[in-house]
Amino acid sequence: MSKLRRGIAPLSQCVAAAGAIAAIAVAAPLTLIPSAPAVAAQAPLDGEIAQFYRTRGGAPLWFSPAAGNAAPQLVQLLATSQADHLNPRRYNVRGLQRAVDDARSGNPAAVQRAEAMLSSAFVAYVRDLKHDPGVGVIYVDPELKPAPPSALELLNAAAHAPSLGDYVQQMGWMNPIYAKLRQAIASRIYANSAQYRLLSLNLERARALPAGTGRYVIVNPPAARLYMYENGQVVDSMRVVAGRPDPIAQTPMMNAFIRYVALNPYWNSPPDITARKLAPTILKEGRAYFTKRGYDLVDHFGPDAHVLNPMSVDWHAVAAGRVKVNLRQRPGPANSMGRMKFMFPNAAGIWLHDTPEKEKIEDAARLESNGCVRLEDAPRFERWLFDGRAPNPKGARPEQKVSLPSPVPLYITYLTAVPSGTSIVYFDDFYGKDRGEARRFAGL
Repeated sequence: MSKLRRGIAPLSQCVAAAGAIAAIAVAAPLTLIPSAPAVAAQAPLDGEIAQFYRTRGGAPLWFSPAAGNAAPQLVQLLATSQADHLNPRRYNVRGLQRAVDDARSGNPAAVQRAEAMLSSAFVAYVRDLKHDPGVGVIYVDPELKPAPPSALELLNAAAHAPSLGDYVQQMGWMNPIYAKLRQAIASRIYANSAQYRLLSLNLERARALPAGTGRYVIVNPPAARLYMYENGQVVDSMRVVAGRPDPIAQTPMMNAFIRYVALNPYWNSPPDITARKLAPTILKEGRAYFTKRGYDLVDHFGPDAHVLNPMSVDWHAVAAGRVKVNLRQRPGPANSMGRMKFMFPNAAGIWLHDTPEKEKIEDAARLESNGCVRLEDAPRFERWLFDGRAPNPKGARPEQKVSLPSPVPLYITYLTAVPSGTSIVYFDDFYGKDRGEARRFAGL
């Protein structure tokens, strides 16, 4: 078994609503969000909800012929919303259950009342789920930050789901990872309170992941893997080398759009790497180091950088960390970026890239980079990003920028508990984030 994988626990089907919520409360009392007024039992269908029903000519959603068991499934979900760190009282679960029972009579007034209550509760619940989890994600592109959708958007998405019952049961408005972690909590798939807290921490991180539509990429450093998604399904994955556990080298959680690939890239050496690794070798090899290894000393990093005389620098001072310099490696077979890097411009200087050090991909614990993410098969990833029509460099010119046909969302997360089939797979907390964030759930 890989050193990355710490343990596996089975993931069973959800238990009945009443039993689930009681079991959670006994196993680990939750600190819920402050109690909010319950969703009104007879609130008028106004605003966007009313507009939604007008566009349907008043036709029901939850009690339509194709809705199946969607209404009781929603009530069950709301009854166990403690698993989401929410307060079930907010959604008037008992009132909803009575309204659903009354609507089964087929009385038009009872159906209309239940529709109003279910849609209001559904909108409130989903909007409560959609928020920034506050776990340290860097939102490079604000569009990728979780935000409450409009009521009209939520109800239209539910109405257009192939199966409303499946949409509710699988929480189609959330990422599948979130839905399955939530199911594990609601079904008590944990051995003790410590494992429950771990599931809860990872549930919060999963809030920052997208719902299952379109194309996107997830990188999970604890698993040392990258996953390519299309419409909520993994279509390909590969191993990666992520940042070292050293605090200055950890790969941060980040949501951003991959916008272009840079072919024949330079590698700009970080100051700590220059001091710790490169300068001592330069002191041994002298000027030959720059010719043999393809490095230039430049006045700054950028397209208009000027090359300087490398022997004009006190390399002893650089090795000691007293002087900082800019070392840039030219494109070539030994370049640390390999043949390409995938860019989502950000202030942290993080990107995905090819690597000439393929042997590091074979390591079990692949946390050896300086923060960027090295890919097992960069050309394969490039082909997927470019819909099978990967660009080739035109000559040897460095840093050839080729924009993607359309930007692809990238989510660099930190999941130490991950659903896998019918199980939960646990990974080591290499960066110490679980330990650092556990105080948020100290009362659980």
